[in-house]
Amino acid sequence: MVPRAQLPPEIQLAQRLAGNEQVTRDRAVKRLRKYIVARTQLAAGGFTHDELLKVWKGLFYCMWMQDKPLLQEELGRTISQLIHAFQTTEAQHLFLQTFWQTMNREWTGIDRLRLDKFYMLMRMVLNESLKALKTQGWEERQIEQLLELLTTEILHPDSQAPSGVKSHFLEIFLEELSKVGAAELTAEQNLKFIEPFCTIAAWTPDSLVLHNITRGIFEAIVEQAPFAIEDLMNELDAQEEDEDGKSEDGDLEWDVPSKESGSLRGAAPNRHEEPPGDGEDSVGPVLQFDYEAVASRLFAVASQQGTPSQNRKRLYKVIQKLQDLAEGLFPEDDVLEKAYRKLQEDGQERRTKKRLLKSRSQNQPACCADRRPTSKLWEEVSRWLWSQRLEPSGEVRKLSEPVCESRPPSLATTLNREESCARP
Repeated sequence: MVPRAQLPPEIQLAQRLAGNEQVTRDRAVKRLRKYIVARTQLAAGGFTHDELLKVWKGLFYCMWMQDKPLLQEELGRTISQLIHAFQTTEAQHLFLQTFWQTMNREWTGIDRLRLDKFYMLMRMVLNESLKALKTQGWEERQIEQLLELLTTEILHPDSQAPSGVKSHFLEIFLEELSKVGAAELTAEQNLKFIEPFCTIAAWTPDSLVLHNITRGIFEAIVEQAPFAIEDLMNELDAQEEDEDGKSEDGDLEWDVPSKESGSLRGAAPNRHEEPPGDGEDSVGPVLQFDYEAVASRLFAVASQQGTPSQNRKRLYKVIQKLQDLAEGLFPEDDVLEKAYRKLQEDGQERRTKKRLLKSRSQNQPACCADRRPTSKLWEEVSRWLWSQRLEPSGEVRKLSEPVCESRPPSLATTLNREESCARP
């Protein structure tokens, strides 16, 4: 057995990260961050692919051993923020690549009780990777590298990603992109972010991936369109108010302190800076899209000759919705209104039927109150016996006596009457 002192630093850190004691694991995470900063600052430094796989092996089991939700959230945030400790973008991409490879490799061994914290870890790592792009000014080259990495490791049919990893990634991608870049990204940049999903959706043979991309990306864009337009109108209104305020300040003949006018100009944007989730109808930050450009891009890939028919059919429905949005039509409003009217009509119909049944039960004679259904043959026999209208004495019932004409009595009642007639 090799002594611990002779093992590489990555293996030593991985062993401590997977230790049984929480104090040992916490210290190992702090030491790992310092080690990453020190090593990536060197000109000839950096990590190899195998070294980062060992590091992520230790971080994976560090998360595995952590209990209590609040501590899991804190640890997940600490682990995901390790990406900012790398001093080069190449090292950051290698760190992300080995993370997704580790999740793909270990996913099938995660029990259902631990799934939630690894879902959270995936969300946090994706969020921090987008924040790393934000700190670099959303450079086009960096965006392309990140999208290529995510496509290769998760979305591509040849990737080793299980269905659970793919489904969760497609569910959270647009949400995390909105949280990080909704205030800065343009419609053209947002189209760049969803281009890989357009391509994968057009030719993927996996129906589950097609459904998740359509539902988690394209239909989410359609559903958020009213909120995106509302945000855009609010921004335009704020700009108009700023311009009106500047023109009024220039037309005034008396002096106005610049500090006061500056506070007025800065007040407009603050009205819209509400914390997400506080409003009743708030959906948080929303990305802006050029719906005509998105529809054109989808049509370009869906109309190709090699596109499977089921993919083309599904994408054409999305394209139609996007084209309607580009023309200012919101078909979802009509659908919701029709559904609401249908629910109202169904509810009114159910209440009417309930009242009718209640009134019939109240007006029903006592002889027909406990009537039970019988087979067709016995119903015919009972109806024939009732037509004879025999009294217990064998005499025919007088027509002047009250008779229940709505339905014949039950077979048991009729047979009891016949038995009483046969007795001496």
